[in-house]
Amino acid sequence: MTTRSTTTLLLAFLFTFTAFAQDAKEIIRKAEEKMRGKESAYMEMTIEVVRPKWTRTMALKSWSKGDDKSLMVLTAPAKDQGTAFLKREKEVWNWVPSIERSIKMPPSMMMQSWMGTDLSNDDLVRESSNVTDYTHKLAGDSTIDGRKCWKVILTPKPDAPVVWGKVVAFVDQEHYVQLKAEQYDEDGFMVNKMIGSDIKTMDGVTLASRLELIPVEKDGHKTVMIIDDIKFNEPYEDGFFTVQNMKRIR
Repeated sequence: MTTRSTTTLLLAFLFTFTAFAQDAKEIIRKAEEKMRGKESAYMEMTIEVVRPKWTRTMALKSWSKGDDKSLMVLTAPAKDQGTAFLKREKEVWNWVPSIERSIKMPPSMMMQSWMGTDLSNDDLVRESSNVTDYTHKLAGDSTIDGRKCWKVILTPKPDAPVVWGKVVAFVDQEHYVQLKAEQYDEDGFMVNKMIGSDIKTMDGVTLASRLELIPVEKDGHKTVMIIDDIKFNEPYEDGFFTVQNMKRIR
């Protein structure tokens, strides 16, 4: 084989490898976009905390703009009404109306349980990003509930502000809906699985309107999130996402 032929084959291999990597990242980007829109998203959601002997229900409203601005407020139950969370760039704040105090949350708090659920604070305000904080690799196809999916392995970049040692995502190939995600610790043990179901078209976007987060080693524990309403790409000024507004939003 000539040197020229070898070089051509090498370049073709490198191009194919790079295209595969880009495709995997694009799949995750499009799946993430389902929940936050291209520019912004407003959402009303019901959250059920399920335990072996009891169930608790909460309701919230949330607003987001791009990757770095989000505001969320609890609307039920009455004792938690008005409790709010704000993310602006790298800062995360919590407003507690019962003590009229705003708290800037340090990075050490991001992986703590959010309001007693199986979600972490990071899951809700998304300080980390599945698109920018991980590398992405296609790992074949799978089928979930009759829908053909891409299997994508997400590996954290060095020094990325994430807790998981690996995430495996299963994304529907027709609508880019994430139907399942598995979260692994640094030792390779699965900690949580997320199941997406009840596929609906809401505000012109096909998405999973029911999400279940299940800790794999806690029998009878799960957190169920149901999207009641969602609107995409509404115009929000940056001034909407402020500590001052967090205190008065309802």
